[in-house]
Amino acid sequence: MINNDAAKNAAKKMPKTEKINREDMLELTRRMTLSRNSMTRIAGSYMDADGIIDGTFNTNFLKLTPVEKGKKLALAKEIPFSGTNENLKRYKIPEDSLKPGGMWQLLMAMKTCGLKDDALMETFYDLIAENYQAEHDYAVLVFHDRYDIPAKASDHERLWESEEVFEYMICAICPLKGDYEPEKPECGFLFPAFSDRCADLHAIDIFQADTRRPHTELWNLLGL
Repeated sequence: MINNDAAKNAAKKMPKTEKINREDMLELTRRMTLSRNSMTRIAGSYMDADGIIDGTFNTNFLKLTPVEKGKKLALAKEIPFSGTNENLKRYKIPEDSLKPGGMWQLLMAMKTCGLKDDALMETFYDLIAENYQAEHDYAVLVFHDRYDIPAKASDHERLWESEEVFEYMICAICPLKGDYEPEKPECGFLFPAFSDRCADLHAIDIFQADTRRPHTELWNLLGL
């Protein structure tokens, strides 16, 4: 049963959103196949319902088996392929949240190092563990990708040359079943936002599987 009062209170607290262009998201998800993806790295942490970290991993995405790549790509794809402007919403990060020592600076550092700095990743997991409200064990999966954005001619036909590189992360927070097997994500984000085929470093796209009972933890961490 949905608690209507809780849902109404959550709705009142929802920060202002910006419109996402569905075509931008489809441009990213079309590449999330075994043959076309350019994921560089995947890192993650397994948590119990109380936020106690039960294990972490950090590996080159190319080292995964084809089966594991397929499973993990499916989870990553759930975020940008979800209902645009419904399950996936864009938020401008307030200027006050861009100051040193905040969540935005941490995300920027994680992106810049390509998830290779274990100390940064542990800080991120600790923040999630301290703030995320869960009723079950869950996994925090973080993907890093570098997308060579192909230029487009005036007739919108793609050219082979890359216009720029979109370096970004996808985070998927997934319930766990069985032996550390993540199910479809219940929350997550894409950072930075992909807007008009470019990176918007001051915006983030946040995913909520259940829009009636959203996880507000990421909003709070980013000061939205």
